Amino acid sequence: MPRERVAVVGLGKLGLCLATILASKGYEVTGIDTDEHKLELISQGKPPNFEPRLERLLRKNRDRLSVSMNYEDIKRCSISFVVVPTPSETSGEFSLFFVKQAMEKVGSIISKVRKYHLVVLTSTVMPGSMQNTVKPTLETSSGKKCGADFGLCYNPEFVALGDVVRGMVEPDFILLGESDKRAGDILSKLQRKLCNNSPYIERMDFANAELAKISVNSFVTMKMSYANTLAEICEKMEGGDVTKVTKAIGRDSRIGPAYLKGALGYGGPCFPRDNIAFATFAKRIGAQGDLAITTHEVNMRQIDRITQRIESEGVAPPFKISVLGLSYKPNTNVVESSQASMLAVSLARKGFEVHVFDPAITTVSSGVIVPALVYESHLLNCIRNTELCIIATPWKRFSKINKAEFKNKIVFDCWGIFDGLPKAKKYLRIGLYAPSA
Repeated sequence: MPRERVAVVGLGKLGLCLATILASKGYEVTGIDTDEHKLELISQGKPPNFEPRLERLLRKNRDRLSVSMNYEDIKRCSISFVVVPTPSETSGEFSLFFVKQAMEKVGSIISKVRKYHLVVLTSTVMPGSMQNTVKPTLETSSGKKCGADFGLCYNPEFVALGDVVRGMVEPDFILLGESDKRAGDILSKLQRKLCNNSPYIERMDFANAELAKISVNSFVTMKMSYANTLAEICEKMEGGDVTKVTKAIGRDSRIGPAYLKGALGYGGPCFPRDNIAFATFAKRIGAQGDLAITTHEVNMRQIDRITQRIESEGVAPPFKISVLGLSYKPNTNVVESSQASMLAVSLARKGFEVHVFDPAITTVSSGVIVPALVYESHLLNCIRNTELCIIATPWKRFSKINKAEFKNKIVFDCWGIFDGLPKAKKYLRIGLYAPSA
């Protein structure tokens, strides 16, 4: 019996993972992208981006994954996933430029085949985009009727870079906006096959699914900013320790412990922009989005707050500072909206001599164009060459550093990976009370 053929349009950080997982589950997958160099790497079994577990999975399933720049290959497929960028515009809304381009091309292919075809948009979009833009674009370019001649679903992912593969096969739940029951049934069946667990599938109309997607990240960022508000209070309250407070309140089932940690602010390609998009959409329709706006404002204050706390220790330029970690989270080399990178840049621009180390980042890949930063290739050298050390990203590797390396140094632990450092000149932690020097 021939395997079902599926197309994935857009082989970026999420698209390639999705294509590879589909292949691992027995589907014949055609990956389509406009980047010839990227396609060449993939055909060799080499992921063009850093993502744990991806390379091994790609090499193991290369025989069921072909790549192409030609949309004509969609003719052989019964389902097309569209995973293209939706960059944020200055207004805070998501651009549909690449989505429209892809849908026009997919639609033109659908017009040439008789069989029913399901189109699935995975990229995050604003509420109203599926009904008002994506669906009409497909109908116009294909000359066919959605719900009768082809199906359309909105199926965004809830995954974090550095954990994409696991997140896709073991999701907490699956969100599915459907044009009709037939389309939803087909996608639900595929998702059941992809998942190693048995997540609940929330099926609904497009608009509610679109709002649900950005609502999740807006709520999660609210928890993060609330935890950082508690951290600031604890730093100014004698005996304060945010870890004790968040651990206690996280026991309440109405709150829960996830994302409730006093640390650096949130960053990355999704959290900041989804929260802003939520507030922007609320304002556009005349609703109140003040909570999301405040969440963003609290988050953006964290760098100045932490920089001021470092300066309160009596250090001044050209004091030598090491920043361990630049990526916005462990297990990725992405620095987009990374507060670790922003902190390093902020200190360098103030005149400090800032040495940086990240297990997954070099000067070339970092995207942080600040000549004053000294990029160290060895972790221990980064520590030894400086007088104050900031643990800015909670890479597991950092927790295994011999504590003796911090002897006579000021250490600022942004993630509480150490339970004190007795040999350090001074140990500081976000959310822990410590009188200023």
